[in-house]
Amino acid sequence: MSRTTDILLTALAPAVWGSTYLVTTEALPAGYPVTVAALRALPAGLLLLALTRCLPPRAWLGRVFLLGGFNFALFWTLLFVAAYRLPGGVAATLGALQAMMVIFMARGWLGTPVRAGAVAAAAAGVTGVALLLIGPEAALDPVGVAAGLGGAASMAAGTVLSRKWQPPVSALSFTAWQLTAGGLILLPLALLAEPPLPPLSPINLAGLAWLGLIGAAATYAIWFRGVARIEPGAVSMLGMMSPVTAVLLGWVVLGQALSPVQMLGAIIVLGAVWAGQRANRPPASDLAARPGATRAETA
Repeated sequence: MSRTTDILLTALAPAVWGSTYLVTTEALPAGYPVTVAALRALPAGLLLLALTRCLPPRAWLGRVFLLGGFNFALFWTLLFVAAYRLPGGVAATLGALQAMMVIFMARGWLGTPVRAGAVAAAAAGVTGVALLLIGPEAALDPVGVAAGLGGAASMAAGTVLSRKWQPPVSALSFTAWQLTAGGLILLPLALLAEPPLPPLSPINLAGLAWLGLIGAAATYAIWFRGVARIEPGAVSMLGMMSPVTAVLLGWVVLGQALSPVQMLGAIIVLGAVWAGQRANRPPASDLAARPGATRAETA
């Protein structure tokens, strides 16, 4: 499979994640962020474990729980804290900084060179997200800003370490391990920090099913597959597709206005994502020299 096909397939994951805001606000009870995160992660992880019938070896348990913490437990918790304490546009813009963080984390943990074009593309993407989402009423809350930055750093660390630590199993099994670990971390936090959920309506159950089966199990399997095949800086830029999808769904489904500035922001984000794929692509000579280079990478 070619690199372009890998990129397009991986981009489906953050595009689907853009529906999370719509589903959360329209189909789930408000005020249960950690509980919802646990219900999104743990059932999906257990289902994938049942399907793959592949448990992590004992030597991998520490790494699996660390990755599950970074990619799910810590990231989703801080994401909700930022969303509750900041305007949505500010929270999403802080989250978009993870693409920049990945570039420098990959330099330290993977030895990936820092390319000026990649940094410029990440900066342009953050600017586009800001134009797309930040309105004149935007305000900064110190705790919310810290949560937003922490969530971006958590996702960045999870992305880079998921590339660094590749177990000899399928992406589906690797996703099952991480979702289950993240859900096991979140479950006691939800029981301690939040009251019990009210009786769930059919719409609530449908929302949880979407977030768990599609927004977690299916899309994260696609995402981790992409993390294993595409350069960390390139795959992190694809995460900026999420706010674009969220705004488009708000416009199409909820009838929210889409201003010329937001349209400009969406165009900048899409251009930055495209530029980020080109800027982060290693030279063909480097790929050919690597013993583990795959056909997909050298295509």
